[in-house]
Amino acid sequence: MKNNEITGCRFLGNAYICTKFCINKLTIKMSNTYRISGIAMLSGAALLMLSGCGKKLSPFQADYFSVNPNPLEVVGDRVPATVSARIPAKFFQKNAQVTVTPYLCFDGGEVAAQPYAFQGEKVRGNAPVISYDNGGSVTIPVMYNYSPEMLQSTLQLAFNVTQGKKQYVLPRVTVAEGVVATAALASAAGVDPALAPDKFQRIINEKYNADIHFLINQANIREAQANSVEMGDLNDRILATKGDSTLQLEEINIASFASPEGALDFNTKLAEKREDATKAFVENRLKKDKVTEFGELTANFTPEDWDGFQKLVAASNIQDKELILSVLSMYKDPEQREKEIRNLSSIFDQLADQILPQLRKSRITASINVIGKSDDQIRQLLASDPSKLSVDEILYAATLCDNNADKMKVYNKAAELYPKDYRVFNDLGLTQYVAGDYDAARANFNQAARLNAAAPEPQMNLGLISLLNKDYRIANQKFGSAAGTPELNDAMGTYYLLTGDAASAVKSFGNAKTNNAALAQILTKDYSKAKSTLGSINNPDAMTYYLTAILGARTNNDRMVSSNLRQAVKLDKSLAARAAKDLEFKNFNLSGVL
Repeated sequence: MKNNEITGCRFLGNAYICTKFCINKLTIKMSNTYRISGIAMLSGAALLMLSGCGKKLSPFQADYFSVNPNPLEVVGDRVPATVSARIPAKFFQKNAQVTVTPYLCFDGGEVAAQPYAFQGEKVRGNAPVISYDNGGSVTIPVMYNYSPEMLQSTLQLAFNVTQGKKQYVLPRVTVAEGVVATAALASAAGVDPALAPDKFQRIINEKYNADIHFLINQANIREAQANSVEMGDLNDRILATKGDSTLQLEEINIASFASPEGALDFNTKLAEKREDATKAFVENRLKKDKVTEFGELTANFTPEDWDGFQKLVAASNIQDKELILSVLSMYKDPEQREKEIRNLSSIFDQLADQILPQLRKSRITASINVIGKSDDQIRQLLASDPSKLSVDEILYAATLCDNNADKMKVYNKAAELYPKDYRVFNDLGLTQYVAGDYDAARANFNQAARLNAAAPEPQMNLGLISLLNKDYRIANQKFGSAAGTPELNDAMGTYYLLTGDAASAVKSFGNAKTNNAALAQILTKDYSKAKSTLGSINNPDAMTYYLTAILGARTNNDRMVSSNLRQAVKLDKSLAARAAKDLEFKNFNLSGVL
């Protein structure tokens, strides 16, 4: 027995009847019953009893505790909460230490959060102290990894007490019920992986040109210029369009120039004469070669080609070219420019020899459209001989398929034919991801990344695989290497949802029309925007309708709840069991729906 302890006493009349008591370190054992009389002894004994040195703690009461939030809510993929305790006066024994373990209990099991300790005034330790006389407050942080079984659950506090050498357990207390798990509906599986696109173009425009050079102050076309190698190549390109359905001569353009020396009026007339001469030359050549399908023949002239002059000077090795360029920048009037440049007599001779002759010309440009295979031609070759399709044509062929399984077949064939092109493996992995074969998808995303480490699409897709595996650090790294992919905003929005930052998710999603984007808006209580997003989804699925039902519950729209839940369960029967436990619908009668 410890000092100041009094036990085995009862009050009779104006005295205590005791069999054993302790005071001033003197222990008296009484073999018979003694009457201790007097008011002074009564008061002292009463105080000794109230000191609570040897008395066990009474059970904790539920109203000592409050939980925020209650019911609990999923944030990201966890269930955080804060339990606040207010311990009343004259309750907590001075020599007691209590360890509180928060348990989330559900059908089939329970999980414990981090234990939390607090102690009385006479306990040596570092835990928060609760006063016997005044009571006290403590805050207990709670965190669980979410699992679906937690929808129907209770948050219970278990108490283990140590008093001196004694240890005992107090009854558990239930302080909250249920988990709102709407945030757990976020899914990386619903994000579109990044497609490495084909470069197939039905029509590719190609331009071919040749220059005809003139002597100073002349506009006649010399035979050497008419029959140059450059003109011959251009003529061959034009002739190739005759009778070839894959080539279309869209336009022929003639641009004629005069060099920027001499009077402006003279140069204007000279450039115009060069235009007329060149146009007549081209028309005669087309007529001679019987080329009748050439779209439009256009012509224009530039009296003084100062732009061309500046470019040629800048690219030249003329020693004082910077001086010439400064004159061009200082003077905008053409005549003043020429005058100042002529004043540089030592330089002008070099210009007259190296630069000006290149500006006395007409440039003939043929614009030819190369017309690629039609969709029907591509489909036929895909079925008969895929090897005759280029890599871009076969990647394009996959986009013509109506379903994911057919696309997968095309990409498998593309991987056989073009094993060094990262795009075929990335896009094959995309179809496997959509099909839920994540191991195969990861293998092909990795192969794509090995073939092209700088390509952003495989990096984003590997980030999605990391999201599925809840490896958020790696996912964030991969997304950081995927800048420029159109699908990245949706992936980043989902990343923020899964890590519990709904506000950042909303920003990343922007105007995306997806289930995850709508979920972020619901979690941030932007119900009007969420309704618009859900209503704009092109191919609504079971989750689209389930989220719309949640939106109906949060806006107290019974009809919206029932009609959308009915459609959600029709598309995915497993949602019936979830809805029956979902606290979002606790105020609605679902008996006629599920």
